[in-house]
Order: sequence, then structure tokens, then C-alpha cells
Amino acid sequence: MSIGIVSAAYIASSVLFILSLGGLSNQESAKRAVWYGIAGMGIAVFATIFSPDSGNYLLLLLAIAIGSFAGYYLAGKVQMTDMPQLVAALHSFVGLAAVFIGLNAELELTSVLAMDDSAREALKGFAKKLAHKDSVEIAILKVEVFLGIFIGAITFTGSLVAFGKLAGKIDGKPTKLPGGHFLNLAALIASLILGVMYSSGADIWTMVAVTVIAGFIGWHLIMGIGGADMPVVVSMLNSYSGWAAAAIGFTLGNDLLIVVGALVGSSGAILSYIMCRAMNRKFVAVILGGFGGPSGPQMEVEGEQIAIEADAVAAALDEADSIVIIPGYGMAVAQAQQSVSELTKRLRAAGKNVRFAIHPVAGRLPGHMNVLLAEAKVPYDIVLEMDEINDDFPKTDVAIVIGSNDIVNPAAQDDPNSPIAGMPVLECWKAKQVFVSKRGQGTGYSGIENPLFFKENTRMFYGDAKASLDKLLTKIS
Repeated sequence: MSIGIVSAAYIASSVLFILSLGGLSNQESAKRAVWYGIAGMGIAVFATIFSPDSGNYLLLLLAIAIGSFAGYYLAGKVQMTDMPQLVAALHSFVGLAAVFIGLNAELELTSVLAMDDSAREALKGFAKKLAHKDSVEIAILKVEVFLGIFIGAITFTGSLVAFGKLAGKIDGKPTKLPGGHFLNLAALIASLILGVMYSSGADIWTMVAVTVIAGFIGWHLIMGIGGADMPVVVSMLNSYSGWAAAAIGFTLGNDLLIVVGALVGSSGAILSYIMCRAMNRKFVAVILGGFGGPSGPQMEVEGEQIAIEADAVAAALDEADSIVIIPGYGMAVAQAQQSVSELTKRLRAAGKNVRFAIHPVAGRLPGHMNVLLAEAKVPYDIVLEMDEINDDFPKTDVAIVIGSNDIVNPAAQDDPNSPIAGMPVLECWKAKQVFVSKRGQGTGYSGIENPLFFKENTRMFYGDAKASLDKLLTKIS
């Protein structure tokens, strides 16, 4: 395959990736957008394997076969509820790949520089590119290697911590070592010093040290972020993985990797910014890690949680005209989306106005609830974002909260010392009646008490979300 065809294939892949990103912004076009991404990646892999500078086809095909099988097998086993963990794990692979490629680039550069001119003429691929670089280009290459390794190591360890918190294997509470941000700053300065030493001619040990130090930064940054903020963390790590890929693209001289890395990095950064606005966080604070902690004693919650049974919920729904359903991670854990969909069908068939209210950070991944509802065949036109539906709660007869806590917590508006103070929330307590489907009286994943559960117009529908809804369905014809 000629270099011209490879370039054309890379351009086609880039266009398909852009179309994929654009299509994912809308539920109706999301499925088509996924196929654009699959086609773009297929073309990119094929063109890379059969490019003029490629070789060792048996090893390449073997690696692709193993990776494809592993990806297919794991993706097939992962439940929709575990999708955030899978995304975090995949980000870690990107970071680790960036580290390995950067270290390999340094080893290859050392090998090429030790060759004489006649030996360099016989080189192919990446080694051939290195052989034709002058001193200025080599210096630039070393900066690219440093950036790729530094960002990649942060992405790798940070993603592992995010995976652990999302999977419940690591405590979701913010945790910092003594020294907090000063440790991160010291590690950053040490990494920059090592980067300068490496660019000035130091050996590969500097990059190995950067890998270790940057890995610590990634670990410490994400450990310092609370579980309630994991949706922002996932999108932030997505951005990091993109920039790591772009840096390695410059190292390898691969235009497609640069373009794709820039697309992922910029889209992840934009999404992080949007998520920060949805949670009233400062973007810089997210990048530095360790945000979302309380600044003083939190407001005492008065009253008691009053339970309700399925018969009473069914009676209230029978009398209601306007119903808003607010799904959260509890719905995902219980895999109750099909039951929610069936409840929606029956209520709409009875002439009720049923809509869904989706908070930007509902669940543990951006768009998590939208995906689950789409999987359950809930109509797109009744799934509304927070800004579209928040003003309608005073005119709503019944609000049903399924496994949500922070996104419906009035403490965000009423308690300046709350960890979520200032965060825009769904104001469901303004509805005439509120039913909360919840396992028990605990504070949930984020550990923040919710005054909504104690309000006079709120009733607690205790139990597993799917079991509770299935029981409710037997009361509704």
C-alpha cells in the first residue's frame, strides 16, 4: 500500500471519527455514530498494518487477534451497570500504551544513534525516521516522549483508582497524604526537572523516574476526589488519555494518532467543563484534584423518613395527571430500567403525562441514564435534561426518584457547608408528592445526607428498585 493511499485512509478515518463524535450528541443518531467510529478505526488499523513502513505481520495479526478477542469477551460479560468501570479501565490501557511507546522510542533512538551511516540506510519504519532527524528534531522528539510518558502515567494510575472507586474496591471518600497539593506540586516540579535533564542528554533512567513520579501524581489526584464527583473524573481521564495519545502521535510521526488524540482530548476537556458547570465546580480545581469537601459543619436534618407501600403508590399514580421520573445509579444497580419502561407504558396508556428528568451527572458516567433508558426502549422525546424540566416540578403531581441522592438533594441550595453546595439539582421536592425508591436509610455512595427524604410530601418506597417496581406493576393495570 502506497503512502498516498495510507494518507487518504487516515483522512477518511479522521472524518468518520468526527462524524462519530458529532452523532453521539443525540440519542437518535448515537447508534449510527458508533458504526462511524467502528468503520473509522477499522480503516485506520488496516491502513497502518499494510503501510509501506510496516512489517512483522504475523506478530501484528497475532496481537490484534488476542486484543480483539479479549475486548469482545470482556465487553460481552460487562453489564450496563458496570460500564463506568469499563470506561475507566480502558482509559488506563491508553495511558499505559503511551508510557510503553515513549520508553520504546527512547530505546530505539539510543540504538539508532549508535549506528554508523551505512547501517542507518537499511533501516525501515520508525527507526528510519529517527535516523534522518537532526539535533533540533531529536530535542523536540525528547520533549514529545516526556509529555507522552508523563501524561500517560498519570492517566494509567488515575484510571485505576477511578476504576477501584467506581467498583467499590476503594473507599469513595476523598483521601490525601499529609501535604496534600504540595506533594503533587513537588512531584510535578521533580518531573519537569527530570524532563529537562532528559532533553539535555540524560539516559532513559530519567523517563523511568518520570513514569514512577507521574504515576504517583495520578494516584494521589484521583484519591483526593470524592465518589460523588466520579462522572467528572471519568470525562477528565478521557481527556488525559487523548492528550497522551496525541503526544505519542507526534513522537511516532503518525498524523492520525495526533488528530484522534486531539479529538478525544479536546472533547473530554469540553465535557469535563460542562460537567463542572452542572456541579458548580471550578474546572481548574478538577484538574488539580481534591475538590468537593465540606467547609464546615453541615446543617442538621430534622424529621423522619416515612415509608409507603406499593398499594398507596399505585393509588397516588392513579389520581395523578403529571408524573416525572428521576433515575439514578440505584436504577442501574438494580437493573430496573425495563421495569421503569413498563411502568411508563402503562401510565401513558392510562392517559398520564409521564416524563423523565435527567441530571447531567446522574449515574457514574456522562449519559449513563440516557443509555439505560434507550436500552429499555423509553421514547427519546419524553427524556428531558435538567434545564428543560426543572421549572415544571411545581406543576407536577408525582415525582418518582429511583436510586438518586445528590442530584435531588435540596442541601445543595440550602446548606452552604454541604459538599455539594451550589450544585444545580432537580427540584423535585416542589412536586405535590415525591416517592423515593431506595434500598434503605443509608446515605448512599457519596455519604451525603439528603433532607428530601425527611420532607412532609416525601414518602420512602423501600427495597430493591426492580423488586419494588415489579410489585408496583402488579397494582397498575
